[in-house]
Amino acid sequence: MSPTHFAFSSAFILGLTGLAFHRTHLLSALLCLEGMMLSLFIGMSLWTLQLSTMNFSAAPMLLLAFSACEASAGLALLVATARTHGSDRLQALNLLQW
Repeated sequence: MSPTHFAFSSAFILGLTGLAFHRTHLLSALLCLEGMMLSLFIGMSLWTLQLSTMNFSAAPMLLLAFSACEASAGLALLVATARTHGSDRLQALNLLQW
């Protein structure tokens, strides 16, 4: 495994572990998701450059567009939950809790 592949693979794994273990605030979960999407974008871009064909050149741009949509939807949810619940803590979002 080359150092470049190790770098973006470890960035994806760090984002995944951050999402799994540090879920106290909604903003930190969104940042972990965004880091995972950016590492996937870098990986797909390097894969396209390594193959040096034009068949897969649109895939990284499509992934980047989806990650921008995901970020905007996540920030809209963050603003909505902060306005209704008063905080972005994930414990406050439990609807069954009194």
